[in-house]
Amino acid sequence: MKIGKQGKAVTSISTADADSITVRGHDLVNGLMGHISFTDYFFLLTTGRQPTEDQRFFLDLLLVSIAEHGLVPTNQVARMTYAADPDFLHGAVAAGLLGCGKVILGTTEVAGQFLIDAHERMTAQGVSMDDIVIEARDAGARIPGFGHPLHKPVDPRAQRILALAEERGVAGPHVRLARDVEDAINRLWPKPLPMNVSMAIPAVLLDLDFPPSVLKAIPILARTASLLAHLAEENETPIGFVLAHHAEAAIAFEPKP
Repeated sequence: MKIGKQGKAVTSISTADADSITVRGHDLVNGLMGHISFTDYFFLLTTGRQPTEDQRFFLDLLLVSIAEHGLVPTNQVARMTYAADPDFLHGAVAAGLLGCGKVILGTTEVAGQFLIDAHERMTAQGVSMDDIVIEARDAGARIPGFGHPLHKPVDPRAQRILALAEERGVAGPHVRLARDVEDAINRLWPKPLPMNVSMAIPAVLLDLDFPPSVLKAIPILARTASLLAHLAEENETPIGFVLAHHAEAAIAFEPKP
């Protein structure tokens, strides 16, 4: 019995034989190794194309912008998992990545879809960004990519990303839409909400012709580097059980009546 959507039984990413490995049509050993950076390689793997200079610049920029943010929940759970079994590095990394949902990191994908949907509605239905923001406000919904518990009144990462996109002439309709949402929220939302990095990232990537289906991969790839750094530090300076202890101490027991 077949389950789920069935596709053609092929892959276009790579193939290998006894003497060679071919990745996206390129000889891995002689054509790629020593010739391209990992950023270029990631772009090639996910899109099948070599990046332009701007695509390379901004992919590097975005990976750096989102990789590290201190003892966020993903890093905490990874460190506690590693503390429980220091021989389980891959499991600790996996534990951290499992926290990449719609609240943390996964917002990049949701914000990108918001921009795509908003552009389609504004083009097909003639609605304005004010209409879209008011609709969300009155429904008690969130606008993805806005708000941050620490960075207020602005997220400096988001502003730097968009400023560079505008400066380098790559800002297109999605960056303009992100700015429009920011303006509408500042005027129409009940309280100030800064644009965060999870809105700036998809805005720039979509304008650079990056596939929407891969948007979530950017924070996941970037945060993997951070997780590995935290786990290397955990090996030298263990705090996983300290984190667990303070978490337990911070929560009071309250029996149900």
